[in-house]
Amino acid sequence: MLQDTFKRLPFPQNAIFKYTSAMAVGIVITAGQLNAATAAPPSFSQPYESFSSYTTINPVNGDSTDIYFPTVDSDSDSVMPVDDLPIVLLLQGAFVDKGFYSDYASQVARYGFAVAVPNHFKTVPGFGDVLASDTSQIQATIDQFIAESNDASSPLRGKVDPQKLGLLGHSIGGAAGLAGIGEICTIQVCSEPFERPEALLGGAFFGANLRDQNNVFLPIDNEGIGIALIQGTQDGRALPVSAANTLEQIQAPPKALVTLDGVNHFGITNVNMPEGTIPDPNQQTRSQAASIETIARWSGLFLRGTLLEDQAALDYVFSNGDGLDPIVTSVVGERMNEQATPIPEPASLMGVGGGLLSMIVLKKRTA
Repeated sequence: MLQDTFKRLPFPQNAIFKYTSAMAVGIVITAGQLNAATAAPPSFSQPYESFSSYTTINPVNGDSTDIYFPTVDSDSDSVMPVDDLPIVLLLQGAFVDKGFYSDYASQVARYGFAVAVPNHFKTVPGFGDVLASDTSQIQATIDQFIAESNDASSPLRGKVDPQKLGLLGHSIGGAAGLAGIGEICTIQVCSEPFERPEALLGGAFFGANLRDQNNVFLPIDNEGIGIALIQGTQDGRALPVSAANTLEQIQAPPKALVTLDGVNHFGITNVNMPEGTIPDPNQQTRSQAASIETIARWSGLFLRGTLLEDQAALDYVFSNGDGLDPIVTSVVGERMNEQATPIPEPASLMGVGGGLLSMIVLKKRTA
């Protein structure tokens, strides 16, 4: 948890806490495309071929925020509109500057979302202002996107749907997202009473779990809000067993735990173990490009399934994606099985509630 994290810091942090991304505050449009070497497996590609981004200030809490959104090339034959985009908040890990998530966030955006990546500072006694996520950012981000949608100078004017919100999170940011979905207020991730907004429909979290200061894993009453936990086998900071314990505490489907072979705690960031973070004691055995693409694909498809009711995306997550992905060793989950492609019955299949729910333990393999 965050307090313990601060206590374990092996080096002075005064300069690091103030580290911010090189991108200047203001509107800066950039464009990019995913390298073909990291393209998704054949059965499911991103709906959008390119993206743009800009940096602005959240008018509610003053957070400097990078926003990524999909675009359509002028010479493209794509018929996908860039309109009514669900909004997504990426909650950063402790001490990780927002700029280190640019590769991941831009790839998730190409699955059809407007993704906000803020730098949020909070005051921790004895450490001053540090980069760390908080549940208060959730409503602040909804309000920010409402303002963006109504701002004539914003690239997203009239292009987002603030009634559909998804969460992404890394490490303590994932814990903040889980707490937000479960309306749980712990001292690590919540500075004031928090009420879950109706717009919140799902979240995908990497290297994350939820427990209190006594190391007790907390029940998460998600009331059907989808939760995916994505976990690397090499993670020495947020242990795989903690993700499994958190999955057990999620009260309702859809929920999933996706395990990635050879990926450590920083498989989501542009570089492994960014400057200013507490290093993972375990090295990653997968390339950074491969781990980022994999985490982004499973995150983006799970959010498409929960925010857009995209059943093909949920089929990938719960049924066939495991067999296509060389990095994923297992998927354990429970799906709300309405109007979906039938899921093969493994030995552990369990019907609940008249057959609407299915417990899935997809095949495991060594990579």
